[in-house]
Amino acid sequence: MSNRFRSNSLAAFSLACMLLALSACEGTKEGKPAAPAAAPTPALGKPADSGKEAPTTAMPYTKEVVATKLNVPWDMDFAPDGRIFLTERGGTIRVIDKGKLQEEPAYRFEAPLQSKGEGGLLGMALDKDFKTNHYLYVYYTYQEGGQTRNRVIRMIESGGKVKPDKVLLDNLPGENIHNGGRIKVGPDGLLYITNGDASKPSIAQDVTQLGGKILRIRPDGTIPQDNPFPGSPVYSLGHRNPQGLSWHPETGKLYSTEHGQTAHDEVNLIEPGTNYGWPLIEGDVSQVPAKDAGKLGPGPLKVPILHSGTTTWAPSGITFVTKGPWKGNLMVANLRGTQLQRMILGSDGTSVAKVEELFKNELGRIRNVAEAPDGSLYIITNNRDGRGKPTADDDQLIRLKPAF
Repeated sequence: MSNRFRSNSLAAFSLACMLLALSACEGTKEGKPAAPAAAPTPALGKPADSGKEAPTTAMPYTKEVVATKLNVPWDMDFAPDGRIFLTERGGTIRVIDKGKLQEEPAYRFEAPLQSKGEGGLLGMALDKDFKTNHYLYVYYTYQEGGQTRNRVIRMIESGGKVKPDKVLLDNLPGENIHNGGRIKVGPDGLLYITNGDASKPSIAQDVTQLGGKILRIRPDGTIPQDNPFPGSPVYSLGHRNPQGLSWHPETGKLYSTEHGQTAHDEVNLIEPGTNYGWPLIEGDVSQVPAKDAGKLGPGPLKVPILHSGTTTWAPSGITFVTKGPWKGNLMVANLRGTQLQRMILGSDGTSVAKVEELFKNELGRIRNVAEAPDGSLYIITNNRDGRGKPTADDDQLIRLKPAF
């Protein structure tokens, strides 16, 4: 449930920030802030509740359950040999081999990992050259010296077991809520990482702090020379709690999903050095109050290509479909929305033309969706995350097997 705190106006914003830690996240819907007025005007995003829903189409996949009774699974990736690696928020890396969940974890994190609130073992990605180097990259929350932080490490796999290898990013802002946590290997072979505002909204506009950002580093932890802010891992800023990353299979453009404050969950087209406005704008708000204009961080200001309007999705993992009749569609996992969305982008990729709701209220909270090399879509549920209504078989890994 995305943390939604009451704010009657942006003038009361600082008070709202103090109250933020008291409320739940990833789907709790509270009050709607007053619309601000004046100063820089970016292009408007389109609210989803004014857009067109896609007509229900024949499902080109068949559904089958791969694993049950998982402990709040968060992320997954696919090895060249067909194995599926996945993280459980409590601190374990699990492996599915030949369709069977291995009883013993590949690795179990101990303290200082902290699995509390929305924190814990979160994102994971396998190296593009995993077949030869066996590297995987992991994002997790930890506590040290009374401070909650996040870090990214490189691990190495051998014989189905995994061990830590190198810390790549450390001391990322962390809290019980708004940890971001997604990590992906981009088409350029670099690592892209989402970090939330850690319940401190103002840091999202401060380019010297890594909270409320999408980050970009090399697989060895060094900073790419062509990053938009020299010597910094910051790739884009002004984010609240981004949790989805995926690249369009044809254009190579990067898209992200983000939890809004009071609904207004977002789908963003990510461009390097761009400022997405949080906490000064969200949803289709296009203007920053004149009194707050000086609080803006660097970069051009941009609003989402789509937002949820007054509805709450709590979007998490996303993936573009690269095969079959849905090729080019963006699949979005919803937590509070309890659905999988199929989004059809406009021809230039800067808008969403249609949205179709799949499995609405059927599977509960959906944390992630990812496409495997064979074209299957895998989704993971999070009904045991403290905010859902688990059944005896939750949480589950479900395969949508291609019927084409």
